[in-house]
Amino acid sequence: MADYLLAIDQGTTSSRAILFDRRGCSVATAQREFSQHFPRDGWVEHDPEAIWDSVVATCREVLEHAGVDAAAVAGIGITNQRETTLLWDRATGEPLHNAIVWQDRRTAGACQALRDGGHLDAVQSRTGLLIDPYFSATKLAWLLDNVPGARERAERGELAFGTVDTFLIWRLTGGRVHATDATNASRTALFNIHEQCWDPELLTLFDIPASLLPDVKDSSDDFGTVEPHWLGGELPIAGVAGDQQAALFGQACFTPGMGKSTYGTGCFMIVNTGDMAERSRNRLLTTVGYRLNGEPTFAIEGSIFVAGATVQWLRDGLQLFRDAAETEALARQTRSGHSVYLVPAFTGLGAPHWDPQARGAIFGLTRDTGIAEIVAAGLQAVCYQTRDLQACMSDDMDVTPDTLRVDGGMVANNWVMQFLADMLGVSVDRPTVLETTALGAAYLAGLRLGWYRDLDEIAALWQCERRFVPQMEEAERERLYVGWQEAVERVKSSR
Repeated sequence: MADYLLAIDQGTTSSRAILFDRRGCSVATAQREFSQHFPRDGWVEHDPEAIWDSVVATCREVLEHAGVDAAAVAGIGITNQRETTLLWDRATGEPLHNAIVWQDRRTAGACQALRDGGHLDAVQSRTGLLIDPYFSATKLAWLLDNVPGARERAERGELAFGTVDTFLIWRLTGGRVHATDATNASRTALFNIHEQCWDPELLTLFDIPASLLPDVKDSSDDFGTVEPHWLGGELPIAGVAGDQQAALFGQACFTPGMGKSTYGTGCFMIVNTGDMAERSRNRLLTTVGYRLNGEPTFAIEGSIFVAGATVQWLRDGLQLFRDAAETEALARQTRSGHSVYLVPAFTGLGAPHWDPQARGAIFGLTRDTGIAEIVAAGLQAVCYQTRDLQACMSDDMDVTPDTLRVDGGMVANNWVMQFLADMLGVSVDRPTVLETTALGAAYLAGLRLGWYRDLDEIAALWQCERRFVPQMEEAERERLYVGWQEAVERVKSSR
């Protein structure tokens, strides 16, 4: 009898494979980092083969670590970095170019031209998204127009487009399945979230041939079976969701008004809005939270491009410490109420500013500023940005949830979590299982495979490891936040 679900968590800087048991507990984990490529200012690329190799390697490693073979695995769930765009040959499966990563800003000019042309409302009303380089449509158009022969080959039906999930499904199934799920499709700016289909008018607007596009399935669905030579068995792929929606699912945010915030390379806050595709008044995104049995559950999302990547930059770029685990002790050395602000706009500003030309800066430096203050400012920037999103969501939904569920690598830092609770003025709940993105993918696969009867059974498995409650005085909270807002205004490209 199969005892485990295998989750593939393909992220921006690494790939992980995690085995979960029926109670959603991690049994074994394998992880591999891969290189980031920055060909020009604001450009970010990945080698698709490096992604593929890391996924296969970690899947094999996790089975070896657990001492089991494919027969012990009921099925696979996949979660992935969203919006990252790949184009490959249908006959050979070979990519035509490096993957253009979600952080990439090369299409800022094209997006501005579309906005200037008056297309914003058409895109937002159909997709719930803004016109921004973040999303896949202009990335795909760039590939078609800049890779020699790509557009002509696409018109002849020789090429396939996909986000990372689609590329992995294609490779794992030997090219038999070209599919994505509704959450990933909803991040392309080509998918009509109300009609739940690729939108012909948007394909025309972005000049994308329909023959490139994958089939769109539920998040818990049949995505084919893995060829046995990859992992030693014909394992079914039964769950797929973009990383932030997978975390929403893994955090059991199944009731409208429930929300989570994930702190990985970027920071993403999502609140469940049920069957209503609420349009934000504050330049947030309306997205598909998950789709089951053909019925979408929607969410409002705020996306911050740089969170954990700030810590990575402080470590690798400035070399202020050797290991991210050192940041908590460094932050605790800072004096109370220091006024150093680090705005990590390395690839522009995300929600609610959407300024692709903004660039990062550090403000408030004095002679007594040291490594500890700069590190603390980098950690605090994540919390300030979450406060930005909270304010927008509260206005959109006319209510502020009194609790936020958190996950991702940064939430292990108790100092950050306490400052987050202080800055938001609400309780912050850290779950027992921190790998909620991978867990969500596993749960989606488990639903399809009959491991779980319904969402209530999954929700009953969620457990809180620690709750952080606000301790900061309101006046101090507002003083610090006003300083952050002033710092952000100073890095915007309009200044």
